[in-house]
Amino acid sequence: MALTLVEAAKVALGKNQVLKATVMELYARSSDVVQYMPFEDISGNSLAFNRENLLPGIGFRGINEAYVESVGQLDRVVESLTIAGGDLDVDVFLVKTMGTDQRSTQESMKIKALSLSITETIIKGDSLAQPREFDGLQVRCTGNQNVDNQSLGISLARLDMAIDECDEPTHLIMSKDVRRRLSAAARTAAVGGYITYDLDSFGRRVTKYNDLPILIADRDQFNNLILDYTEASARGTLATACSTYVVSFAENGVMGLQNGEMDVRDLDELDVQPVFRTRIEWYITMAILRPRAAVRLNSIQDAIARV
Repeated sequence: MALTLVEAAKVALGKNQVLKATVMELYARSSDVVQYMPFEDISGNSLAFNRENLLPGIGFRGINEAYVESVGQLDRVVESLTIAGGDLDVDVFLVKTMGTDQRSTQESMKIKALSLSITETIIKGDSLAQPREFDGLQVRCTGNQNVDNQSLGISLARLDMAIDECDEPTHLIMSKDVRRRLSAAARTAAVGGYITYDLDSFGRRVTKYNDLPILIADRDQFNNLILDYTEASARGTLATACSTYVVSFAENGVMGLQNGEMDVRDLDELDVQPVFRTRIEWYITMAILRPRAAVRLNSIQDAIARV
């Protein structure tokens, strides 16, 4: 069964794994995308599966006639795990002179950085450019799953088309700026858009468009915008556009794969250096189990939303 990090943290607490539960909750709290993406445990270092490509043909026949034989087409897909994580070091001096909270504070900052790094990879990961990471949504969304916005600002009509192209959509992923454009459009009679609000697992307000929660891919660990206007537009070579994604976060849709839960180890004080070290490792990748479980709406430029 695939669990989100919030649900997995509850399980860890039930097993009295307080440190692991705390770290997993910090991961989820730091990123909307990581919070809602389900993760499935696998054995070994990769998962091979057949993904539906084309359905077999169906026809009608007359009396004493034969059917035309037809079989469906499947794509063989292999998703290999990557190793994500880091070491959290806090000087013994800080702990001795300022209390154990110093260690917790520094560890929280490192965990937030790791969470933001994973979020950036889920969106922008490219194994050709960075062989140690997995491919993200931008690389994976091709063909009909890559919809042209056909407007300067985000087009509500094209966003609705992208939603229709996604099989059982559950969430939208976008930047804060594009979300603001949608909210402004909802207040404009000439444009419109059905915007509502809800609360997430941490009591924070979540904006919804057409009842789909909007997840924000905000900044990476270097404070750079993940979905900034730095992508090439379909109507030019200048890097002045960004994308929005429609995803189905489900066990048979877009999900994370892991070999065991996030591994959190307190290594105590090192022999070679006067620091307390905590090591976090996570063997993860992502998979799109159905070909229409993710759709990219590309070529959105820095302009007001349009119908």
